[in-house]
Amino acid sequence: MGMNVANCPRCGKIFVKGFNEVCPNCVKDLEQQYEKCLKYLRENRGTTITDLSEATGVAVKQITKFIRDGRISIIHAPNMSYPCEVCGTLIRENTICESCRLKLVKDVRNNAEDERRSQERVRQENKVTFNIQDRLKDKR
Repeated sequence: MGMNVANCPRCGKIFVKGFNEVCPNCVKDLEQQYEKCLKYLRENRGTTITDLSEATGVAVKQITKFIRDGRISIIHAPNMSYPCEVCGTLIRENTICESCRLKLVKDVRNNAEDERRSQERVRQENKVTFNIQDRLKDKR
């Protein structure tokens, strides 16, 4: 039985993979960043994600990950929002803004409609080919 080892995606060091996706040193570092964020948020409820990042030195991307993982709640932080994964507009829930979500839904519908039309065209082409073959058989 071999050990499950991997390179830490944050620092590149080799570590034995367990429950965490990063090495033990990075886990400690992330926990310190998380604690810094929590402490600052408790003292500054009206802060924004940019202010939080600047005050704690924690990247907006990491703060966003804490929020999305459910580790930081923004329910009682009225000015706290994080960027949409597609366009970067600040949002308070989900991973993409309403505008990007609607565009995605429209694109999926259009794609499904294009696929349906393509299949219908192929079916029609096969039908025409079938009719021509039938006519040729009848003439023999």
